[in-house]
Amino acid sequence: MNFTLLVVVLITAIALVAIALGVARLISPRSYNGQKGEAYECGIPTRGKSWMQFKVGYYLFAILFLMFDVETVYLFPWAVIVKETGVDGLYCILFFMIVLILGLAYAWKKGALEWK
Repeated sequence: MNFTLLVVVLITAIALVAIALGVARLISPRSYNGQKGEAYECGIPTRGKSWMQFKVGYYLFAILFLMFDVETVYLFPWAVIVKETGVDGLYCILFFMIVLILGLAYAWKKGALEWK
């Protein structure tokens, strides 16, 4: 196979990204003052240490939420065209749902849904 077109497209894409990043670096302001590094929340100045570490449980719940949120993004369009997809579409969405249910069961078994 001749991959010349693919190579040209890849080189062009890389060149355009490099040019965009270079131009942004050239025209961006470079001034830095102490206030730029401070945390800002609702106009109230911070007192003490402003950085804190959150529990891993928050991140696990966030990832699980995103997983099932993406599931609904795929389920709604399928529900609209369910009659046109036929049995093949049903098998595909069943496979998709089984994978998600297995993922939920695995997370549940590992204790990701328990708040400690």
